[in-house]
Amino acid sequence: MEKEKIEERKKILLDIIGSNEYTPMKAKELAILLNVPKENREELVFVLNELVAEGKIGVSKKGKYDKLSNNLIKGSFEGNARGFGFVTIEGEDEDIFIPESKTHGAVHGDTVQVALRPSRKSGDGKRREGEIIRIIAHADTDIVGMYQKAKNFGFVIADNQKFSSDIYIPNGKSMGAITGHKVVVKITDFGSDEKKPEGEIIEIIGHINDPGTDILSIVKANGIPMEFPEDVLKQVEDIPDEIDSKDMAGRMDIRDWQTVTMDGEDAKDLDDAITLKKEKDKYILGVHIADVSHYVKENSPLDKEALKRGTSVYLVDRVIPMIPHKLSNGICSLNQGCDRLALSCIMEIDNTGKVIGHKIAETVINVDRRMSYTSVKKIVVDEDADEIKEYEELVPMFKLMEELSSIIRKRRTQRGSIDFDFPESKIYLDAKGVPVDILPYDRNAATKFIEDFMLAANETIAEDYFWQEIPFLYRCHDKPDSEKMIKLGLFISNFGYGMKTGDYEIHPKEIQKLLSRIDGTPEEALISRLTLRSMKQAKYQSVCSGHFGLAAQYYCHFTSPIRRYPDLQIHRIIKESLHGGLGEKRIKHYTSILPEIGDHTSHTERRADEAERETEKLKKAEYMGKHIGEEFEGVVSGITNYGIYVELPNTIEGMVHVTALTDDYYYYDEEKYEMIGEATGRSYKLGQKLKIRVLSIDKLKRTIDFELVYDDEESGKE
Repeated sequence: MEKEKIEERKKILLDIIGSNEYTPMKAKELAILLNVPKENREELVFVLNELVAEGKIGVSKKGKYDKLSNNLIKGSFEGNARGFGFVTIEGEDEDIFIPESKTHGAVHGDTVQVALRPSRKSGDGKRREGEIIRIIAHADTDIVGMYQKAKNFGFVIADNQKFSSDIYIPNGKSMGAITGHKVVVKITDFGSDEKKPEGEIIEIIGHINDPGTDILSIVKANGIPMEFPEDVLKQVEDIPDEIDSKDMAGRMDIRDWQTVTMDGEDAKDLDDAITLKKEKDKYILGVHIADVSHYVKENSPLDKEALKRGTSVYLVDRVIPMIPHKLSNGICSLNQGCDRLALSCIMEIDNTGKVIGHKIAETVINVDRRMSYTSVKKIVVDEDADEIKEYEELVPMFKLMEELSSIIRKRRTQRGSIDFDFPESKIYLDAKGVPVDILPYDRNAATKFIEDFMLAANETIAEDYFWQEIPFLYRCHDKPDSEKMIKLGLFISNFGYGMKTGDYEIHPKEIQKLLSRIDGTPEEALISRLTLRSMKQAKYQSVCSGHFGLAAQYYCHFTSPIRRYPDLQIHRIIKESLHGGLGEKRIKHYTSILPEIGDHTSHTERRADEAERETEKLKKAEYMGKHIGEEFEGVVSGITNYGIYVELPNTIEGMVHVTALTDDYYYYDEEKYEMIGEATGRSYKLGQKLKIRVLSIDKLKRTIDFELVYDDEESGKE
């Protein structure tokens, strides 16, 4: 059926089902009512089910279609290892609790229809409770887990703890897997209340003890593509290793400009370079970005695969690139001493940090030196004599960078830009992928230079194309929900802090002030994390709605087309506009594709973030597995009913479970945010320094358990 016909029939059915005269009926009864011929009744069922999937009508267990009642809601089921779950509704903060007996075969990730039931008490208030009455669409049918063999069958225990049931594997459907193999299983039957899900193994990833299997399992579980298809590799073969003189035609040649890249020591895909000079009272800042779109043409196999991936994924032991390494580490990488094609944003900035003029141009550049953040820090902060001598000719530019970065950052801070500075870590692995060290990673002065200059370019580009009124892809961060901000305000008031929320809206400056006030306090980590969770996720969209966190009216991602598809997409639009503008046909084309690209790349970004977090948690747990029984000092980073979270100086976090507090019976005082001993009155507070011993780790759950180490005085011993 054509799309227009489907939409037309949807409208007709909605009018009928939504009318007061309508009574619930099955598809066959509706077909008779509408005089639909037998040969067209499948089309009617298809349209009805589309309306159900969109949450516009409901369907009962008996298959009767009806208007969506107030207690019938469409949402996404989030499972729990203990069998119960929750249904989250798009656009709503409060989820719906689903008891184990009311899940009716729904598994984690399913799109479901839930009927609200009478609420149960939850604390002082009531939470919504429901029952799954229909599974609209099952989640991904491919599940990653560990295979266990029985006599005449096998089963797979899913890695994802939210998938609460193991999966039955009939004899002959195991691909020869043995106990301990990590596998991908395709679910062929999702089961029911009485029957477990059933599936067949479609891939053996490796044995649980084989190097790299643990990370590969996370990659597969998140559906991240690894190998490039044949047509992509064939296209890459035809791309040269170095640029040809004919590629430079019509470009601005700035190879004689003093140019540097600045990255981490192990970076290989260098997609941004900087030039900076000062003319009288103006800074001339050039941000030069690899012209990836020159090689990745729209709708080519390379482009389709890049869009599918959406982003490069940076894991602890590997990078899964968005485009093949021949491009990302080769002709698209701004390597020292090589002529490279770039798209440049050259800005004139006054001594208050305001961009007073700019030029966007296709350029040819040649990087003088490939700098590391460490080297630049040694020059501008440590004033290291050896480093200064090594890069003598570039030192004046680095000093100028320090000067301009400070001015830009001050301007951004004044308008209210929020800077969450969570501790990060670097995980070092041996050749077999075993973690050998974990050290805190510090954002030094040089990393901040690059952040400031990239933000300036991103804002300048976004504002320019917003006012040109042509289709574009923006990086947006919506204002937080007023209810969440009110809850956050109540929470921080327990610590003596406050925020102004005039007319239930908050300005980013208020959050900035809060972060400044809690800087260095025991409660900093907790309040920072809760503040971040109270805010919305940034996303890509074709409508410019501003960036709350940066307090920016216009913002986009322009600076990393090697590793982010949105950047690559806007490079194409920019280049078309530089070559005479977009005609009506191209405007219509971009208007139609950009919303979907925005949604897809926002999803792939979240997918990559999840995989990166999970691999870090896994390797941290594995690392601490070598330190069972050893003692460390840390600080209390969080407290819940279940126990006390303790963070070590290298950013590893573990839990002292409440049952491991053996010197007393402890309870959690929610008002004081303390764990208090009933008999002794001893309490544990946020930010308190503690000595812990590593008790155990769980690689599957990626958790670490600690126990407290008491000295004689604390434990009350003689």
